[in-house]
Amino acid sequence: MIGEIKRFIRDDGLVKVSRSIKELGIKIRELQKEYFLKKGEEITISEICKELKVSKEDIALAIDSSRNVESIETASYINNKDGNSINLIDTIKTDKNEEEIITNRLAINQLIDSLEKKEKEVILLRFYKDKTQSQVAKIMGITQVQVSRIERKILQNMKAKLLDAS
Repeated sequence: MIGEIKRFIRDDGLVKVSRSIKELGIKIRELQKEYFLKKGEEITISEICKELKVSKEDIALAIDSSRNVESIETASYINNKDGNSINLIDTIKTDKNEEEIITNRLAINQLIDSLEKKEKEVILLRFYKDKTQSQVAKIMGITQVQVSRIERKILQNMKAKLLDAS
């Protein structure tokens, strides 16, 4: 039971890291502490590699994996001008109007739901499955010209309904 609890505490992080990398990270931290206590300066990566007999890549991986995962909500730096902190999420800019996108999707979904079965199939194959009119014609057992006419009729009706609603 105690072993299971220890395993849970050790392994249940946000990012899963192998035991060997965790152990290497512990060895690196211990070596860094000892070296600093003896010489009063930081140990270099090359010296760690020689001492532990591992590659620089493994050292970098172990050091990076031992860092805590940070939330995008965490303050990343403080603006020196006004003293306000800036979160990572605040630095991610988008020109898209999310509310408008959601509204448009809902309207389109309602319009598609109101279509007849054959019309709905044409729209789904053409615009959601990226099929050509010829491919749609083969799937549905009709001609490409019929697909073109059905598609044009549907799009005109959908456009008219959208314009009437606004």
